[in-house]
Amino acid sequence: MSPKTSESRRTAGGQGGAWRRAMTPGRVTVLVLAVLGLIFIFENTQSTRIRLLIPEVTMPLWAALLATALIGFLCGGYLMRRR
Repeated sequence: MSPKTSESRRTAGGQGGAWRRAMTPGRVTVLVLAVLGLIFIFENTQSTRIRLLIPEVTMPLWAALLATALIGFLCGGYLMRRR
């Protein structure tokens, strides 16, 4: 086997191995839940009335759900970082 052949196999296998190590079951689960959450958000396109303390606004439900998801993501990231 020539040195070039063995080198190309080593680098190709190394990249695939790194990808498999990066995709843990926990990360796959979070990715699947994030995709399902986005599908849920963008399936709800009707407008709705939302009360924010005092004012009442009418906005698309997907925008309210997306804003709530982003706030939850930021809070979760902040709490995990402080650990």
